[in-house]
Order: sequence, then structure tokens, then C-alpha cells
Amino acid sequence: MDIAIACLICFVGGIVAGLIGVGGGVVFVPAMTILLSKGQVEAEATSLLMIGLVSIVGTWRQMRYGNVNLRNAAVIGLLSPVGVLIGVVVANTVPERALRIGFALLAFYMAWRLLKRVFAKADPPATEVEIAAPEPGQ
Repeated sequence: MDIAIACLICFVGGIVAGLIGVGGGVVFVPAMTILLSKGQVEAEATSLLMIGLVSIVGTWRQMRYGNVNLRNAAVIGLLSPVGVLIGVVVANTVPERALRIGFALLAFYMAWRLLKRVFAKADPPATEVEIAAPEPGQ
């Protein structure tokens, strides 16, 4: 049964990664801790490997559409391992409960930021029809 649940987690995480580019980690980690009863550190470590594989496929597909900024990817890709090394040390020294709370707070913060951007009041750009339409009474 765990293998079927793991397959479902991977399928859903892959779809989410492809749609919104989150790497699937926001799906993988909570799903593994809740549905597969994995520890937070084990779920995060497993997620890192899965995200790497998903990212390769996603990048390959997005490059064909011209959506990859190679310069930014190189900078982030070269600096991320330093952050990962620090994160691994912290994850192995901090209590698991603190990691779960931190992950939940990060997820809520990111959701709040996304919702704030979605519902920001911005004037839509004028269309050609609106620009060409004469003013009433002219």
C-alpha cells in the first residue's frame, strides 16, 4: 500500500512542479510525513533527490519553450549546494518538531505571498478596442 501512496505522491508532486514550478517539495514533504509516516528529515532528504530528478525533466521541457534563464540558473545552481550543506547540518541538529513547524510556517508565508500577488488590485492594460473607441458624445 505504501508503494501505491508513494506513486500517487510522486504523480501529484510532478504535476504541481510542472504547473507552478515549485519542484514538488511543497507536495512531497508534507505528503511523506502525513501519508507515509516518514520523519521530517527523511522526507526532506528524499524530497531533495526527487526534486533533482523532476527539475531535470522540467528544465529540459521548458528549455524547448525558451523559458529558462541560463545565467540565473547557473548562479543559483552553483550557490545552492552551500545552502544545502548548511541546511543538512541544521536539520540534523534541530528537533524534528521545530523542523515541521518551520516548514509549515514557510509554506503559509509563501501561500500568503502568492495570494497577495494574485489579488493585488492592478489596472488591466487598455486594449486596442478601448483605445480606438470614441468618447461618448463625439
